[in-house]
Amino acid sequence: MSLNIQFYTMLAMISMGGCVGASLDTYRYFVNRAQTVRWFVFISDLLFWVVQALLIFYVLFLVNEGELRFYAFLALLCGFAAYQSLIQSIYLKVLKFIVSSVLAVYRALLTILTIILVKPARMLLRCINALGLLCYRFGYGLVSFILKVIFVPIRWVFLISWRIMPKSVRRFLQRCFTYLEGIFQRVKNTIMRAVSWLNTFKNKEDD
Repeated sequence: MSLNIQFYTMLAMISMGGCVGASLDTYRYFVNRAQTVRWFVFISDLLFWVVQALLIFYVLFLVNEGELRFYAFLALLCGFAAYQSLIQSIYLKVLKFIVSSVLAVYRALLTILTIILVKPARMLLRCINALGLLCYRFGYGLVSFILKVIFVPIRWVFLISWRIMPKSVRRFLQRCFTYLEGIFQRVKNTIMRAVSWLNTFKNKEDD
């Protein structure tokens, strides 16, 4: 391995050490270990370090075709230590600023969408509901009025016809009505007895 490749490897590993430190701080910022289930924390930690190892090996493969030397580990540690001592505080401030900015933009967009879309949609639904209720009341009142208008003449015609009708015809109609009422009452009693019998039979089967 030439000196240039070794130098590039050292620089790459130092950079990767800093990237690992930044990634670790980002991961800790978004994952609240105290309020997260342990098995989820374990799986996420495992995946995090697997991804970091794959990235380090990929960079190493690009620089020196994946040849691993002891100084590469030292360079990683130096990059990580340099990040911790020089860049960590600045990076955390920048990270918090970016996250708060994204959240502020998200809240602003949500508020704008609520004002532009949600509130007009609610007002439209309320207007449609009020209009439908008004149409229902108007239609119900109109139908009731028409039925009353139609029913009153029919009622008067029926009363007049009943009064001018011969007594023999009225007696005959009354007998017919009484007979039909008796038939209806007998059918009703039969149905009620059948339902009662079915309920009794069902209760016996359940017992």
